[in-house]
Amino acid sequence: MPNSFPHAIATEAVIIGAGPVGLFQVFELGLLEIQAHVIDSLKVPGGQCVELYPDKPIYDIPAIPLCTGQELTDQLLQQIQPFAPQFHLGQVVNTLSQQVDGRFLLSTSLGKNFLTKTIFIAAGVGSFQPRTLKIAGIERFYQQQIFFEDTNPSRYINKHIVVLGDNDCALDSCLNLVDQVQSLTLIHRRHELKAKPDSIAKIRALCDSSSMRFTVGQITGFEEANQLLCALIITGQDGLTRRIPLDILLAFLGLSPKLGPIADWGLQLDRKQILVDTEKFSTNTPGIFAVGDINTYPGKKKLILCGFHEATLAAFAAKEYLYPEKKVHLQYTTTSPKNSSTIGREYT
Repeated sequence: MPNSFPHAIATEAVIIGAGPVGLFQVFELGLLEIQAHVIDSLKVPGGQCVELYPDKPIYDIPAIPLCTGQELTDQLLQQIQPFAPQFHLGQVVNTLSQQVDGRFLLSTSLGKNFLTKTIFIAAGVGSFQPRTLKIAGIERFYQQQIFFEDTNPSRYINKHIVVLGDNDCALDSCLNLVDQVQSLTLIHRRHELKAKPDSIAKIRALCDSSSMRFTVGQITGFEEANQLLCALIITGQDGLTRRIPLDILLAFLGLSPKLGPIADWGLQLDRKQILVDTEKFSTNTPGIFAVGDINTYPGKKKLILCGFHEATLAAFAAKEYLYPEKKVHLQYTTTSPKNSSTIGREYT
């Protein structure tokens, strides 16, 4: 089939979401000889399991009595290695349009284009976006003096830096920057911090040695001069306000899931979830499937193991959709020569 978009990646399947269900979708498609490209807004695979609870125990994965979110992700990545999926991380799908030949054209926030015959939306509760500050007017400094990820450390050298947050990202940034900046202040609304214990200990030691400061309070205002952000107003637990001068603010407030552009793709929704059938887990648009927490149907249960079941049926339905002239046979991985050979080579 000719490619009307020469710079687009042509494929049979695109999976939107690299959480556990999206990763297992790769496996089920691979068993049916359908290779997939995977797109996710996060910079690493794993979805909520890695971003929100990498060390939290999970008990309801069949045959795995106990694993963490990170361990589950690592196992799934190992399981899909034989099928060599291609990951496109740190980007979201902004637009989706169906072409005259029936394929779908997807465009991402990083300018990548995909032409695909099927789409599997495994986006969980939506794409994760950084939580922003709730201070009126401060948004005009975003991506100029206020940043929500530490992507360009060179811009902070010899500057007055304020870091906001109590998580590993916030403390790691402090530890990386403390020897390069003019001044460094960590702000959090409470004395208690949620990062790794060894990082917290290092931050406390740096504060004790006056290498940096830790201020307890919340940002309640700001000052500007010559159209630049020049200071934050912090209100402490004692009700007193303090002025903290700065050149740059790094805000690590966690991530918030948003349905985002999916809401504009013409899919039938119910309370920001995609309606599907329970035979194929197909949406109202043929060729587009939805699995995991992003979908809804009567009796829906938001469990990882339920998402695995949905991904399995969606894969078989996609095979029938892609090759309607062929009968799709159920083959067990233990007895299928092709599957056992492909998977066995990888694990032996």
